[in-house]
Amino acid sequence: MKVTPSAPTSRTPAPEGRRQFLKLSTAVGAIGALPLLQTAGRALAAEQGAPVRIGYLPVTDAAPLLIAHGNKTYEAQGLEVEKPRLFRSWAQIAEAFLSGQVNVVHLLMPMTIWARYGSKAPAKVVAWNHMEGSSLTVLPEINRLSDLGGKTVAIPFWYSVHNVVLQYLLRGQGLQAISEGNPGPKQVKLVVMSPGDMLPALGTKQIAGYTVAEPFNALAETLKVGKIWRFTGDVWKDHACCVVFMHERDLEQRPQWSQKVVSSIVQAQAWIRDHRDEAAHMLAKDNPAHYTPHTYETLAQVMAPHEELAARYKASGAVEHADWKEKRIDFQPYPFPSYTEELVKMLKQTIVSGRNEFLQALDPAFVARDLVDDRFVKKAIADLGGMSAFGLPNSFTRRETISKN
Repeated sequence: MKVTPSAPTSRTPAPEGRRQFLKLSTAVGAIGALPLLQTAGRALAAEQGAPVRIGYLPVTDAAPLLIAHGNKTYEAQGLEVEKPRLFRSWAQIAEAFLSGQVNVVHLLMPMTIWARYGSKAPAKVVAWNHMEGSSLTVLPEINRLSDLGGKTVAIPFWYSVHNVVLQYLLRGQGLQAISEGNPGPKQVKLVVMSPGDMLPALGTKQIAGYTVAEPFNALAETLKVGKIWRFTGDVWKDHACCVVFMHERDLEQRPQWSQKVVSSIVQAQAWIRDHRDEAAHMLAKDNPAHYTPHTYETLAQVMAPHEELAARYKASGAVEHADWKEKRIDFQPYPFPSYTEELVKMLKQTIVSGRNEFLQALDPAFVARDLVDDRFVKKAIADLGGMSAFGLPNSFTRRETISKN
């Protein structure tokens, strides 16, 4: 099936992604030096009970924030909540969050590292939003990873686990990632695209592949314009992708409000684990809430996949570690420090465009302590009976498992 872009798309999309990144860097730098709410009156109003204002992208990563809204979990906690606000790109959602337009978002975990340490944004990770939920999707004629040499692949943001895992895989094949110029036979050019632009670009062969959150990978297979080459969760076991990011001001000055927000999201994650098919219906475009533009059938492939689909991916090589028993997307809220530490180490080995000099100075153990505020998520988990509510041992430590390259 031929896919037509919904809007004019440049044949060389890299400059647009670079412009967005530079614009966001400037905005974050300016915002980080000022109070998030510009006047004392607005600040006082916020402390007294501003509503929950959710920002999200139309990907399955956002499911807990949206399901908590759809199930009225926020209201059950005594919170006032506005209708969640959909954004098109990671740059847009980050800018809206840092300017105070929204106060609860799911954000790419590496992006939170860049925001806090690269741009001094006063915000912290309070929980994981999900695990896995992404893959590398390529054109049907790509039969080996080495076939990407000399071609262009899209990523959702330079600071993303997608970029980290993709470059890890490319290095294993002796391929070099580049961000400028034309790629040679042993190089792969990476460009930043919003998730919604990736499928049309693949369908018109402007790019040879993309790595992004679901359901855009499932949709490529449904439309027969691409195939899933490898699930990122099959490379890094139980990795986080998006996390819940909140303003530090709220965490310190409105701890009860913050606890209720985090508890709502944690409860939604536990609910999704037992109601995967129902969650897919709730997120589908025919639901009156119109959370996403995706069909139930596409979302169900991700949220509640059939066993025969899993068998197909094992046969194709998209899943090499069936013994890991990874879900296509899963939900567990605790932000394990070992993951944050390993992510910082891997970011130091990853090519990222824009301001990146701060990365080499980061101490992984310090980032795990400073970036994450786990007070609220620990209480929310305890209120549900502990980590066993998410099928895990009752421990806040783990060892990271990454596939050999």
